[in-house]
Amino acid sequence: MFISEALAQSGGGGGGLGGLGGLLPIVLIFVVFWFLLIRPQQKRMKEHKGMIATLKRGDKIVTGGGIIGTVTKVVDDSEVQVEIAKDVKVRISRSTIQAVLGKPQPAAPGGGGDGEAKKPGLFGGLGGFFGRR
Repeated sequence: MFISEALAQSGGGGGGLGGLGGLLPIVLIFVVFWFLLIRPQQKRMKEHKGMIATLKRGDKIVTGGGIIGTVTKVVDDSEVQVEIAKDVKVRISRSTIQAVLGKPQPAAPGGGGDGEAKKPGLFGGLGGFFGRR
């Protein structure tokens, strides 16, 4: 009876880590945040800066507001001129560019139609047999 009360009141037996035992969960949480949140965000920011730095005339872009246009002139390190409709050009800040869609593809030589070859349907060459043309 007296022995169990004495063991319950003693503060010993901390597992050998001393004061570091309470700090370990905080360090583990920081490590998890680093690998799941901070590191991927830094990687995305680096890729975005590289994309903005290589922007050139003719690139199709999407702005932060969702406007799609074509770069017509690189004004300086912080601005570009973008054509958003026929004969409608605006100057925007490079930092507002969200994505570069790429250069528009030139028309296929020989012309004819919309430039896309007919592709076989779901059943390959049997589309005509099933009534699809």
